[in-house]
Amino acid sequence: YTLLFQQVVEEDGQRCTPLIIAARQGHEKVVKMIVQEFKPDLEQEGTVKFDGYVIEGASSLWCAAGAGHLNVVKTLVKMGADVNHPTKTNSTPLRAACFDGRLDIVRYLTDHRGNIHLANKYNNTCLMIAAYKGHLDIVSFLLEKGANPNEKAHCGATALHFAAECGHVDIVRELLEHGAHITKNENGMTPLIAAAERTRSDVVEYFVTRPEVSHEEKIDALELLGASYANDKDNYCLNRAYMYLHRTMTMRYSDPHNIVKKKLDTPISAYENWVECQTLDELEKIQRIQNALHMESLSVRQRILGTHNPEVPHPVIFRGAVFADNARFDRCIELWLHALHLRQLNKVSVVKDLLRFAQVFSQMIHVGVVLPFAYVEDVLEASVIELERNKEKITNPGPKDDVEQIIEELESNITTVLYILVIITKLMQQCCKEGEFHVHRIVFKLNQLQVATRDGFTLLHLCVNADTPVDDFHTNDVCKFPCAATAKLLIQCGADVNAMDHNRNTPLHIIVSYQKPIR
Repeated sequence: YTLLFQQVVEEDGQRCTPLIIAARQGHEKVVKMIVQEFKPDLEQEGTVKFDGYVIEGASSLWCAAGAGHLNVVKTLVKMGADVNHPTKTNSTPLRAACFDGRLDIVRYLTDHRGNIHLANKYNNTCLMIAAYKGHLDIVSFLLEKGANPNEKAHCGATALHFAAECGHVDIVRELLEHGAHITKNENGMTPLIAAAERTRSDVVEYFVTRPEVSHEEKIDALELLGASYANDKDNYCLNRAYMYLHRTMTMRYSDPHNIVKKKLDTPISAYENWVECQTLDELEKIQRIQNALHMESLSVRQRILGTHNPEVPHPVIFRGAVFADNARFDRCIELWLHALHLRQLNKVSVVKDLLRFAQVFSQMIHVGVVLPFAYVEDVLEASVIELERNKEKITNPGPKDDVEQIIEELESNITTVLYILVIITKLMQQCCKEGEFHVHRIVFKLNQLQVATRDGFTLLHLCVNADTPVDDFHTNDVCKFPCAATAKLLIQCGADVNAMDHNRNTPLHIIVSYQKPIR
């Protein structure tokens, strides 16, 4: 009997009662039997996985609604389940049904006091999630029931933003017909600009027919659409890119008395100091020069979106990766460094960027390509900045910060900076005295941060430990532990040789247990 009220913990972290499992699987008879015979708490919560997302605080009704089991939803509601019971992130059963696209369940829940206005912890509403997922029927139903199309999530986005960036032109049209306003999100992007940045051409083409969109806004959106096609990982198309760039240049000169000139930024070295085309003649000359179109497009994107927009770096990284695949490592690194600096300028996590550098640096060393020392110095400095920010966020988290995730990022960054240090020791011979002094100063600052993993492992602990994990994409060709040269560098720059992990082991305790010769 007591087993019916206990949570079963599964390998993947799910925690469920028998009632939650039965509701999730749609076993209506089992749900009825459990509720009628044993009178369990219908509001007992569990932790479940839906579409790869971990949902904490899910009730049996939430699970039934999210899994699309209408009969189980009806059974639980009739037996008194709270139709607005929220999860840990304030997601209601109604929101789960909106996500899944089940209009029948959405109707039933709203008919039984389900509140369409309740938003999750990000102030993301049922209307927003339905618009994002492309469920036109649910969007129409919610609008008829009085959902506010102009409600804003914490990021400043409305339902119109979510529909536009996902390419749901019918939903964009429906929202506008119900009074949706064209506003900017926290990154200064309208739904039109968001659609253009994501290469949603159908949505952009619809928006530019709207009377409320100005001539200049149409030019910016269509130009951004073209520029995004030239550097989009999933929708790359240089023909479309050129077509839209040509179209917008024509639009700029459509009125000889009111030519819309570009307001050009200072050329960017990572984009080969490219100066954007100002006339049709200039643009037509680069039509068949791929690299020119790529640099033109990266310049256009950064001008229109702005330096502080977090969407700018993604295509820069993609273009760099293409260069790396063609062994143009110099161009790859220049672009990736630009993306890294943009992200750090905007205080965006660079955990993946730093690892990407460790991988490409290792690849270059392994295949015998010259790796300029200055590149590695730049990344080491950026790593120290990132670790400082990790520590600060863990100590003083902001309202949007997930401390557990930041701790994971800190651990990943600790391992990555160790790879960078190993790489630096491989290059020290080509370094001048001034460069060596500069590196020592950075490593000294790194040691002063006293970063450590959850187990209390410092950089020196990890450096002398054969069990330290090594990334297997090129990095393991260069980085191996224990590493005497890296340990020496850390100690020379002030690493605490007596620091203890949580088992009271110093780095010396760890290295003396190692039985093989150390190189």
